[in-house]
Amino acid sequence: MTTWERKSQSEQPGEDKRSLKESPQMDILLSAVLGELTTRSIDFFIKKIFKPKALDVEDRLHMILLRAHVIIDEAMGRQITNQSVLQQLDMLRDAMYRGCYTLDTFRYQVHSEEEAKGQVLSHSLSLSKVNSPQGLCSSSRNPQILKQLNNSLDDLSSMILGVEELVVFLASYPRLYRQPYSMHLVLGNCMFGRQMETEFVINFLLHARPHGSKELDILPIVGPGRVGKTTLVAHVCEDERIRDHFSEILFLRDHDFTVVDLATVREGYAMEYKNRVSNSNKDGRLLVVVELVGNLNEDAWNRLYSAYTRDVPSNTKIIVTSRSDKIIKFGTTQALSMKYLSHEAYWYFFKTLMFGSTDPKMHPRLACQAMEMARMSKRCFIAANMFACLLRDNFDIEMWCKVLAFTRGQNNKNILNFGGHPFDLINQKRPAYLGRMVTPFQYIVLHRGNECSKQEEVPKIKLQDVMYGSITAHGKFEILGWRSRIPPYHSFVDICEIQEVKTTSAKRKRSV
Repeated sequence: MTTWERKSQSEQPGEDKRSLKESPQMDILLSAVLGELTTRSIDFFIKKIFKPKALDVEDRLHMILLRAHVIIDEAMGRQITNQSVLQQLDMLRDAMYRGCYTLDTFRYQVHSEEEAKGQVLSHSLSLSKVNSPQGLCSSSRNPQILKQLNNSLDDLSSMILGVEELVVFLASYPRLYRQPYSMHLVLGNCMFGRQMETEFVINFLLHARPHGSKELDILPIVGPGRVGKTTLVAHVCEDERIRDHFSEILFLRDHDFTVVDLATVREGYAMEYKNRVSNSNKDGRLLVVVELVGNLNEDAWNRLYSAYTRDVPSNTKIIVTSRSDKIIKFGTTQALSMKYLSHEAYWYFFKTLMFGSTDPKMHPRLACQAMEMARMSKRCFIAANMFACLLRDNFDIEMWCKVLAFTRGQNNKNILNFGGHPFDLINQKRPAYLGRMVTPFQYIVLHRGNECSKQEEVPKIKLQDVMYGSITAHGKFEILGWRSRIPPYHSFVDICEIQEVKTTSAKRKRSV
């Protein structure tokens, strides 16, 4: 046996002992690694198997939206006076609008992507292919939409659970008389989304002050132009409870404040509303609605207020509307601040008017076009009604695409050349330059006109007839922008001037 063999045999027992000592440590390490891998693998497979699919979330959100619709529709048919109940309903309504907007964005995103890629829409494409789940599954590739779907589903589910007692309370409120019209007819003939504000004003007007108080009740209503302040007050004055409560309602503007004597003021204005019963039963109660058009003239306001405190009964109520927040300090109660509707609420209104009693899911490509039109309309109710009158009875995809492309081009031209959207330019009393879809060699210079009452005569030519129709007209004339179907039934008359597009032919110069 060699020396090396003897040495190897002498070292083997020691190595075996060390390997026996290290073996438990290796087993612990290996078991820990294997356990971690196993746990992660199981988690991965569980998430893979039970991950919520977009179409499943879509169906669940659709069902919860139906429940929210039932509650909101029932509330719209009730005369609710409790402000806390109205606030809860308003929160539920906003969540429902957000859910509808998110769901529609998911449903029609695939068609929006096709438009963005420049694909030509074919009218011969069958509806079965358009509505197939395979066509909609591409929308699930966007994780942001899926996240929004889940958020809307969670918000609505928690709100529905929170208003279960509220649904029971709704039955205790009296019903309002309403014909069983389609929803687009109801929304087209009512003030959309202002139920809480309406009841807030009515509660102020019907609230009685303690006897002996000489201070007049004043409610300031503030908000930007065209937000609906005048329309809200007109709706309130049409309410039967208000007509039965006041002897007369007087409307004033700030340029009328030069007359100090109340008797002279009352002689100069016709009473718009009169009570059907004897004035003696109402103690001569008077409602004064003051519309501040320009800047607030504090001296004139103080003269008017002193005249009213001297000459009218103590239970007279005053409503002041203005774009300026300065009038808030004159109020004796909390001011009502009105804001524009959210994009989601406007889309609900816009979609209902555009499709009427037709389900938008039957025309997903048209619904995609409508969403783009709603975004371009800047939450303008006149624009929504114009598009509805033009396209609701014509579900032709080529016509809708043509109107959308034309409107998009006109908006972009005004923003690029004149620094603003056509609606913004008109509201700023600046001219807007619009083309004519049928006669492209002509364009329209549109100036903001006046608001006419329902008694005044209005032009027969409408704005949509000039922009999208083939009506023959030349020069400068008045057109009817829109005639409102809700109080105070104003007609918006604008000034239109048709001009010819100038074409310049460049002559080539021959180089000698």
